[in-house]
Amino acid sequence: MNTYKIINGILVQVKGQVPSINEHEVLVRIHAVSLNYRDLLVIEGIGQWTPIEDRIPLSDGAGEVIKIGGSITKFKVGDRVTSLISPNWESGKLAPEKIIVTLGGSSLDGVLAEYVVLPENALSKFPDYLSYEEAATLPVAALTAWNAVIEQSTLKLGNTILIIGTGGVSLFALQFSKLSGYHIIITSSSDEKLKKAKELGAHHIINYKKNKDWIKEVLTISEGKGVDQVVDVVEGDHITESLKCIKSEGIVSMVGVIAGIHGSIDTGMIMSKAARIQGVETGSTEMYGRMLAAMHLHRVKPIIHTVFPFEKVPEALLLLKKGDHFGKICIKLE
Repeated sequence: MNTYKIINGILVQVKGQVPSINEHEVLVRIHAVSLNYRDLLVIEGIGQWTPIEDRIPLSDGAGEVIKIGGSITKFKVGDRVTSLISPNWESGKLAPEKIIVTLGGSSLDGVLAEYVVLPENALSKFPDYLSYEEAATLPVAALTAWNAVIEQSTLKLGNTILIIGTGGVSLFALQFSKLSGYHIIITSSSDEKLKKAKELGAHHIINYKKNKDWIKEVLTISEGKGVDQVVDVVEGDHITESLKCIKSEGIVSMVGVIAGIHGSIDTGMIMSKAARIQGVETGSTEMYGRMLAAMHLHRVKPIIHTVFPFEKVPEALLLLKKGDHFGKICIKLE
């Protein structure tokens, strides 16, 4: 069996045996995985994401059930499944004990392997209309976006949402906002990406690299009032930029840490606007089920930038770090 492990702080491809299972576990043959910015934090050993030695990274994978333990009731051999990054967050509101165990990080091996063993609560079936590559994009990027713009949002039909960037979470936020009937503004530094975002349903596109006064354009589009919600994947100092874009009592949803985990925030603006800054974790298994039902009903197709072969994982991670992608980056294992 081929897999990748973090050994002495370096990602290395290694060979091993197909793992065995106990009665409470499921053996899955992984067909595809997708990359998240979190994976870079794990592999590079940054802060709370620093893994133990010989950790198998990556949280998001899709594959086929090969073998089940005697106590397994939710799955059968042949089922097509995705991983779930936070298996203990099955329902209800977020609590520390529900995310203390996560796949592919400091607490548990991930899915960057041909075969993985997972507990029953770390897996979910996915709709038949999706390919393995498409399904592999769902556990973190799609669920985080769903949580931000559906589960945790107070927006109603016709309200205005500003989405920062055109990576995986941002494009899922665009797609789910379109389903909800929101008025959508999206930003990027690339005209080509913005054109594609327009085709996906964005009502207004802004190139923040060409237009240094892009915040003024957001305010013009929103008739001077500001938007109802911002989905911010940058964070750091960028949170203040997002605060400038929202209306009074608007929401800034923090869904990423591309600019780092620390930043300067204009607290006076938070007070004067009575702003709500909402940190967004991925989501529960119940949320995942609701998201899959909506995707199935509307046949929502994840946006994939490119698919790399298993041997090219380092190149795929480099592309992720550069940030030139539109949508998700996937790895195919077959």
